[in-house]
Amino acid sequence: MKVPDLSTLAVDGKTAFEANCAACHALNAAGTDKGPPLGHDIYNPGHHADGTFFLAAKLGVRQHHWPYGDMPPQRQMTELQVAAIVQYVRELQVANGVGYRPHRM
Repeated sequence: MKVPDLSTLAVDGKTAFEANCAACHALNAAGTDKGPPLGHDIYNPGHHADGTFFLAAKLGVRQHHWPYGDMPPQRQMTELQVAAIVQYVRELQVANGVGYRPHRM
């Protein structure tokens, strides 16, 4: 996963991500055997809007795209931390060729 020069908000997001998310999603959101790679195209903004990440942190996520099991809520994070994490993930995605694509079912 390529890591771009990050905006100030994304630098804060990287710090929050490493403290709260990397255990399952790996450094730079590359994914592990416990959590999916958030740089994957399935997480492009047209399929998983930014609000999806806020809901995931607040409520958790039932297993649906991947075989990793359910993600528990991450209520220890503030909305500002989640916003910074979303910015970080989006900047990683762009640097790795993942951009908005309309979702079609």
